[in-house]
Amino acid sequence: MNKKNVWTTYNRTQLKECDKFAEKYKKFLDNSKTEREAIDTIVNEIEAEGYRELNKLVKENTKLKKGDKVYSVWMNKSIVMFKIGSEPLEKGLNILGAHIDSPRLDVKQNPLYEDNGLAYLDTHYYGGIKKYQFVTIPLALHGVVAKKDGTTVILNVGEDEDDPVFFISDILVHLASEQMGKKASNVIEGEALDLVIGNRPFVIEGKEKSEDKKDDSKLTEGEQYAVKAEKEEKAEAGKLSGAVRRGVVALLYDLYGIEEEDFISAELEIVPAGKSRDAGFDRSMVLGYGHDDRVCAYPSAVALLEAGDLKRTGCCILVDKEEIGSAGATGMKSRFFENAVAEIVALVNGNYDELVFRRCLANSSMLSSDVSAAFDPCYASVFEKKNTAYLGFGPVFNKYTGSRGKYASNDANAEYIAAVRKVYDDAGVLFQTAELGKVDAGGGGTIAYILAEYGMNVIDSGVAVLNMHSPCEVISKADLYESLRGYIAFLENMDFCNE
Repeated sequence: MNKKNVWTTYNRTQLKECDKFAEKYKKFLDNSKTEREAIDTIVNEIEAEGYRELNKLVKENTKLKKGDKVYSVWMNKSIVMFKIGSEPLEKGLNILGAHIDSPRLDVKQNPLYEDNGLAYLDTHYYGGIKKYQFVTIPLALHGVVAKKDGTTVILNVGEDEDDPVFFISDILVHLASEQMGKKASNVIEGEALDLVIGNRPFVIEGKEKSEDKKDDSKLTEGEQYAVKAEKEEKAEAGKLSGAVRRGVVALLYDLYGIEEEDFISAELEIVPAGKSRDAGFDRSMVLGYGHDDRVCAYPSAVALLEAGDLKRTGCCILVDKEEIGSAGATGMKSRFFENAVAEIVALVNGNYDELVFRRCLANSSMLSSDVSAAFDPCYASVFEKKNTAYLGFGPVFNKYTGSRGKYASNDANAEYIAAVRKVYDDAGVLFQTAELGKVDAGGGGTIAYILAEYGMNVIDSGVAVLNMHSPCEVISKADLYESLRGYIAFLENMDFCNE
């Protein structure tokens, strides 16, 4: 089967729309390096388009009707959006589902330490990464610190030009003979991925702080806090903590009001610093952190905003924790989505009906909007060329994912795939089909199999990515824009169900 390059089909107007949407996406990508930031960005955008918060409607027992737009956020890390259609809910939903978490480094709960004049934050990597890719690059610190008084401090350090950045060191090549002989998986050990955050000792008036030279009235609040912590540690441990570490403690207190114990209730993520960029002389690609899976999440949300009158109720769900198995209260395996649909059934029908709810889910159609591996000529041996995805050839349909013998795969039904093909072809949306590499070469998973457990039809559909799971992933602007067009067509025209 011949595949068609999307760029060869666009006229001048379509090229301008493609570039325009890519610029919107790049802004989203830059402002959404964590799940919480993605949720905040999306909520601001959809509320401006008239979406209302589900919990408020439930409290007011507001009747929902065709055209109403509703959303629900769970723990500031997952969101589900609905646009009510004209058909009864038991006919099913048209669902776009993606995840908004990406591989990264997480700060541990007791992270701060000093070693020979350098202050560090201890980390634990999140998701599947090549650990060596995260050393010697500029890194930023994003996240929240929840304090015992109920307040939350938001951190975003390393993105503005005037911000400091952080880094993870690596041994110089001149002394790396032993390291260079290791397997790539062991070149950088997980416990070596510690973030360098300071080097200046805690000093007052040019001299290191000591017991016989102090005037607490001249110290900042943070310095006073550091001195107090030093005294407490000396009494407990019989020795002074490191001067560089004390300096960091003082700065954190002065700048953010954070005490060291507040790290216990913090969620801090370490991500590549800097903005996404156009790539290539022709600016046909976007290079940046977090394409997996925000390159599918954003067009999914925008598609629901831009879709016209809907027969079947449209739904977009963006979830956390996919990179570590979709577990936890904010992952796809939680009941958050199920509970939200149940509330929608009650508000649309005037009362909750269990049978309507179950029919609604079973009759739904879903695109599990997740990325696929783009063919890389430099590593051609792991791809099977007839069944792989290529940059610039449109969104990718993966009938199955999983690994080796299709393990942990959804494996979509042929009848459903035919229905999706018709929707895309009728809308003039170009697409391609693929597997994730050669049989037995590896594999991966998505949220598709989790939604399929309700009995609904699901297939993976997303954007091809180069450098997947690296600090700098690459996508084609044409694939991004064509995915948006396909998602809109799916919401407006898919009417396949199991009845």
